[in-house]
Amino acid sequence: MLEPLLEGSDMFIVSLKVKPANNIKVYLDADSGLSIGKCATVNRKLYGLIEEEGLYPDGDFSLEISSPGIDEPLTGIRQYKKNIGRTLLVTPVEGPEQLGILKSVEEDHLILEVKVPKKEPVLVEIPFSGIKTAVVQIVF
Repeated sequence: MLEPLLEGSDMFIVSLKVKPANNIKVYLDADSGLSIGKCATVNRKLYGLIEEEGLYPDGDFSLEISSPGIDEPLTGIRQYKKNIGRTLLVTPVEGPEQLGILKSVEEDHLILEVKVPKKEPVLVEIPFSGIKTAVVQIVF
């Protein structure tokens, strides 16, 4: 129901959660950034579709459309690609955390440029299957 609303745009679904009390939370992202205007447009259209389909006949639901937030872990390849050039903190399934600049994203892994004390930075290949979380870091 939601995906057709995003066709022809650079927006994509990060996650969708339906919580108790019919609270629907949709987290979106966009290749060019997700504005409040984009969220409002999707909210109006999706709200209308939910009512039109009669999914909640008494109108007893709430709908929230937003971005996941900068402190939320990346969840899909498209989000990783959008953040090439930014600093990531990668927590692997096993081993120590890696902090570095995201250099590239392939189908099954990413390349992180990690600083090594008193040496040149090294490129580290991390398979997506080995990543527990990866969070963009704000660098000042």
